[in-house]
Amino acid sequence: RGYVVEDMECSHYMKNFHAPHVPLRMQSSKKLLSHINKTFGTLAFCRRWLEREDGGSQTINGDRGKQEKYMGALKNLCDVGIVQAYPPLCDAKGCYTAQYEHTIVMKPTCKEVVSRGDDY
Repeated sequence: RGYVVEDMECSHYMKNFHAPHVPLRMQSSKKLLSHINKTFGTLAFCRRWLEREDGGSQTINGDRGKQEKYMGALKNLCDVGIVQAYPPLCDAKGCYTAQYEHTIVMKPTCKEVVSRGDDY
């Protein structure tokens, strides 16, 4: 207990902000990277969003964003360093570890937590 390891199947990813320019040979990788750039940029995303009809954003994609058979392309993007995988963190085998964050605004005389709401 108290020692966290990356374990289990990965479902969360994020495009590397300083992604190297790598010539992609797989057409499916090019298509998925284009979708990631357009829909998420360098924000984190999960595979579940790629499988939705809107591909993760109704505003950007409408109902035409769903990614089909993308796992090979996603693995390729991770292998070449364009996308970073973020596997679940586990403390004890089979248990999950939660992480909570807040957004704060630093003012000259105080700090304000802007992400704290009724649902926290």
